[in-house]
Amino acid sequence: MDEEYDVIVLGTGLTECILSGIMSVNGKKVLHMDRNPYYGGESSSITPLEELYKRFQLLEGPPESMGRGRDWNVDLIPKFLMANGQLVKMLLYTEVTRYLDFKVVEGSFVYKGGKIYKVPSTETEALASSFPCIVSADLMGMFEKRRFRKFLVFVANFDENDPKTFEGVDPQSTSMREVYRKFDLGQDVIDFTGHALALYRTDDYLDQPCLETINRIKLYSESLARYGKSPYLYPLYGLGELPQGFARLSAIYGGTYMLNKPVDDIIMENGKVVGVKSEGEVARCKQLICDPSYIPDRVRKAGQVIRIICILSHPIKNTNDANSCQIIIPQNQVNRKSDIYVCMISYAHNVAAQGKYIAIASTTVETAEPEKEVEPALELLEPIDQKFVAISDLYEPIDDGSESQVFCSCSYDATTHFETTCNDIKDIYKRMAGSAFDFENMKRKQNDVFGEADQ
Repeated sequence: MDEEYDVIVLGTGLTECILSGIMSVNGKKVLHMDRNPYYGGESSSITPLEELYKRFQLLEGPPESMGRGRDWNVDLIPKFLMANGQLVKMLLYTEVTRYLDFKVVEGSFVYKGGKIYKVPSTETEALASSFPCIVSADLMGMFEKRRFRKFLVFVANFDENDPKTFEGVDPQSTSMREVYRKFDLGQDVIDFTGHALALYRTDDYLDQPCLETINRIKLYSESLARYGKSPYLYPLYGLGELPQGFARLSAIYGGTYMLNKPVDDIIMENGKVVGVKSEGEVARCKQLICDPSYIPDRVRKAGQVIRIICILSHPIKNTNDANSCQIIIPQNQVNRKSDIYVCMISYAHNVAAQGKYIAIASTTVETAEPEKEVEPALELLEPIDQKFVAISDLYEPIDDGSESQVFCSCSYDATTHFETTCNDIKDIYKRMAGSAFDFENMKRKQNDVFGEADQ
């Protein structure tokens, strides 16, 4: 360990492992350490099931009805991958896909008036024509459907480089609220569009320029067009497979990995990082990447997330017995500022014993009684065999790392997809490299000796 590295990475969360992989592919000498004996940090999958009970101080352990403990891989932070999103692009460019198998999530649902309705799924071309026809009449009336169809045709045809497609909308200055007004869409449809299609957590986006929202709806429809059932993918054996896949990439390109390695000190000279001390040895470096838990004095608390892991012996009601799904409860439906999410996966993904389902409800904490805040979600899941409640602080770095060369990731938010995580990765890369993130930088070098060795 007593040597010089370009980059030292602390923590094996997904953000850290992807950056470690990119840096290694780009020819940097990388040392990657984690104080835990397992990969994934905050974003790990816990196995066997006995370990999850221990983690949540449930000392009696799982009953026999839960099946074999080793059949379980329970994600601590539930998220799905958008089929056409940034994380899938990163997996494809780095060829980390060769280490993983994915299944399409069977359905996406939205909550309205105490019930859940399927978010429509159809081909991209049909998105504009058939999409509203599939929408349950309870979700949208006939005239509303026509107006919604017009709106979707506008979004599908919209091209930010072709003003002829703008229809009087300026993508940089017209707010999304004004676009909804232009198409005369009602509040329920606005909730559905902003939260189930554009996947915003709050309504802050309404008064911002509309381009970002239009692009988000396009991402949803393009992801949906890839596989048809829903826009989401999920890896067999759980999300813990993702950091391990990128860690493997880093190792192929010469990265050094050390698990179960305590970090005693981060060594600074003249305000700049120069190394990391562990068990009496010092590894020197030019740059450091880490998660917030390694530098508590360089981060600030930015809120809290509650996540309740629920083990069920049945699929969720009114989901057509789907063995995986997402449910979004828009904040306006339950008088909140931020949405409530449910991610459900099951034995079909090799994460639970036969016939068992794992549903995780999560939201941004807004009150002093977080468990009460997710009650609308828990009501949809009844009966629940076992609950595990986690309330996590959200942290963000207090500076951009340009002076110290210490680059800290943000905590994982309540969203059920990885787009915000990927934005954090791209942002850290830009600050470290001094140039904008380019997916081409992630491509394996064609005739690289390490790349060849893994074929």
